[in-house]
Amino acid sequence: MYDDSWEAQQRASNARVVKWVIAGVVALVIVILALAFLPFTTVDQTEKGVVKTLGKVTGTLEPGFHIVNPFSTDVIKMDMRIQKDEVAANAASKDLQTVSANVAINYHLDPNSVVKVYTEVEKDYSARIIAPKLQEAVKAATAKYTAEELITKRQVVKGEMKTAMVEKMSGTGIIVDDFNIVNFDFSPQFNAAIEAKVTAEQKAKEAQNKLVQVQAEAQQSIEKSKAEAENIRLQSSAANNDKYVELKRLEVQQTFASKWNGVLPVNLYGSAPIPFLQLGQ
Repeated sequence: MYDDSWEAQQRASNARVVKWVIAGVVALVIVILALAFLPFTTVDQTEKGVVKTLGKVTGTLEPGFHIVNPFSTDVIKMDMRIQKDEVAANAASKDLQTVSANVAINYHLDPNSVVKVYTEVEKDYSARIIAPKLQEAVKAATAKYTAEELITKRQVVKGEMKTAMVEKMSGTGIIVDDFNIVNFDFSPQFNAAIEAKVTAEQKAKEAQNKLVQVQAEAQQSIEKSKAEAENIRLQSSAANNDKYVELKRLEVQQTFASKWNGVLPVNLYGSAPIPFLQLGQ
């Protein structure tokens, strides 16, 4: 009888454990379902929510906490931050050179036009709006300039492309913030021709600089010759002047006097004695 009583207690204990386990599983399922179908949503500070009710866009949600019907309402969160796209575009220059360009654009969605953007292209606005219009803007701008001008007037070309892009994006719900030409590339033949032209221009500039130097040196030589000729002319003119001749004679005597050691020579001209008178005798 003791054994029967213990077995009964054991069965009762096991039954209680099973009940608790079943209750826990049910509670967990309820929590999961509740989390999956909570009647609220949150929109981040960098987003704006597009509300779809039974598949139809019915409005927008600003950043924050919102109560929604999880069974009939979807909230699509649109990124409102500045975004960047880089696109490769092929075009032709005014002189019919093939141009390959990499261009980059910074843009953001107009907060007042997110419904329009989503309705027309959903979230695929980069491929369906921006990329095609970038191609158009690049082709329109490059067609106005020769290949060489695309290099030398890069900032002007960039400004025209940005202006064209702003105009083309008007009314799309996308606002252009900045535009940049990442790179221009041309055919190998054109690149070789440009390199040859630059080399020729450098050599021509070096030759021009050398010519200027030679001309300057020649001019200096001419001026020097003129100065020397003028000096000779002045001296020749002065030689006919008695005062100039006397001045030169005195200068010679002064030179000799400055170099004299104070001893008079005994004679001149070899052995023929020609005595000098001593001063004071």
